[in-house]
Amino acid sequence: MIDFTKEYILENSLVRLTPLQVADYEYFLQFAINEPELWTYSLIQANSPEKMKIYIEKALEGRKNKHSYAFTVFDKRTNQYAGSTRFYDIQTANATLQLGFTWYGKDFQGTGINKNCKYLLIEFAFEVLKMERVEFRADANNQRSIRAMKSIGCIEEGILRKNTYKPDGSRRDSIVLSILKDEWFGNVKHELAKQVY
Repeated sequence: MIDFTKEYILENSLVRLTPLQVADYEYFLQFAINEPELWTYSLIQANSPEKMKIYIEKALEGRKNKHSYAFTVFDKRTNQYAGSTRFYDIQTANATLQLGFTWYGKDFQGTGINKNCKYLLIEFAFEVLKMERVEFRADANNQRSIRAMKSIGCIEEGILRKNTYKPDGSRRDSIVLSILKDEWFGNVKHELAKQVY
């Protein structure tokens, strides 16, 4: 079970994940100003200084209300802040959660940061929080994100057709993928570890 009052820190030799805090705004501001395309497929836009502030406030509100827990991603190799990710839709009674709202600056994409973060987060979800299922969702048109999820061992479950609104008011088809606890311990952890370590 997750303790929303606890300051969880997840790290390995390449990356450190720390609980998101208000002060992280100064590190993320550059991404809001200089890389607005990072939020092309995101349901919550952070492509301006004002929107980034709201993005962080909503993430912190989610932790306060005990339904999400956001992390700031720090790249140890470059000593730079790389982006953010979070657990959300945390259902303690059902031992399930979703992993998403993940974004990284362009300089950190394709560097192994994502796989390292996912390994730490999924390991934490199954082995510390004792979850039975970790779910992932993405815009069904976001092929880069879908490939990344499948590359870490996610199984595609299907498409939720027009299940939510996009920021522009149109409807989004969402792809749903997941990893189950027995899959993690059966083979996914081993295969992902080979890509990370």
